[in-house]
Amino acid sequence: MAGRGSRLRPHTLTVPKPLIPIAGKPIVQRLVEDIAKVCQEKIDEVAFVIGDFGTEVEQNLLEIAASIGAKGTICHQDKPLGTAHAVLCAGDALKGNTIVAFADTLFKADFQLDASKDGAIWVKKVQNPSSFGVVKLNGEGVITDFIEKPKTAVSDLAIIGIYYFKSGELLRDSLQHLVDHKILVNGEYQLTDALENLKNDGNQFVSAKVEDWLDCGNKNATVDTNTRYLDYLDPSQIVDKSLKAVNSVVIPPVYIGKNVSLENTVVGPYVSIGDDCSIENSLLSKSIIQENTKISNANLTNSMLGSHVSLEGSPKDVSLGDYNSIKY
Repeated sequence: MAGRGSRLRPHTLTVPKPLIPIAGKPIVQRLVEDIAKVCQEKIDEVAFVIGDFGTEVEQNLLEIAASIGAKGTICHQDKPLGTAHAVLCAGDALKGNTIVAFADTLFKADFQLDASKDGAIWVKKVQNPSSFGVVKLNGEGVITDFIEKPKTAVSDLAIIGIYYFKSGELLRDSLQHLVDHKILVNGEYQLTDALENLKNDGNQFVSAKVEDWLDCGNKNATVDTNTRYLDYLDPSQIVDKSLKAVNSVVIPPVYIGKNVSLENTVVGPYVSIGDDCSIENSLLSKSIIQENTKISNANLTNSMLGSHVSLEGSPKDVSLGDYNSIKY
C-alpha cells in the first residue's frame, strides 16, 4: 500500500488510496474481507506495507485487521524499490500459508482457496492482454509461464495482483535472493522474478479465476467500482436508519451512512454517501460522496467528492478533494 496514488488525486493528497471508501468501507477493508471469504481457515495476521501515512491511518488499519479477528502489523517501505521489495518489507509475517494482495484492486469470486497447493495466482480473462502481466497454463491448469505485457497473443489470463503461497518462508527466501544479488528490472525488484524462481525450483502454481476484477486506479475507475460493488450488497443493509429524507427519493442500490439529511433531492442509483452529509435541491447518480459534505442545487453524475466539501451549483461531472468549497 506504499504507493502515492497519484492517478487518484486530489483525493489521495489527504487520504491514502486504500482508505478511499467503496460503498461505505475503505478499499483495503473490502479487500481484506473478500479475501477472508475465500479462505477456508481463519486469517491470523494482516501485515500492511505502507509509506509514511501517520499514526491515525495506522490505527485505522489495525482496526480493519481486528474486524476479521486477526492481528494487525504495520510495515514500512521507505523507498519505491518495486513489488518484491514491498512484500519483503513484511518479511517477519511471511510464515506458513500466505496471501499477498495489492490494495488498489477488488475482486468477486465464487471459489474456496485450496491451501494444499504450492501456490495460486488470481487471474481474470481480459480483452487486451498486452496491458497486463499474464500467465500460461498447461492441460492440468498449472501455470507454466509468467509474461509481462505480451506483445503477441500468448494468453488472455491477466494477473490481478493477489497471490497465495503455501510457504511464506519459501517466498521470503526467494524475495531475499533478489535483493542479495541485486536482481532488478528498471531499478526495481519485481515479484514476478520471485515467482519465476519458485516455479523453477519445482513449486507448482495454479490459477484462481475471479468473476469480476474491480480497479480503483483513478476517479472514473473508482466510481465504476463503487457502482458494481453496490450491486453485490444487500440493499436492506446499506441505508442507515438515521437517514432524514424530506420530499426526497432514494433509488437503490445506494449506500447512505449515518446522520445524512436529504431535502428536495433524488439520490441514486449507484451513489455512496458517507456519514454526516447534507444534500438539498439536488440530483445525484453514480457518484461517491465522502463524509461531512454539503451539496445544494447540484446535478451530479460520475462524480467523486471528498470529506468536508461544500458544493453549490450544477456541474455534471466533478472530482473534488477534501476541504474544497465551490459555488457555481
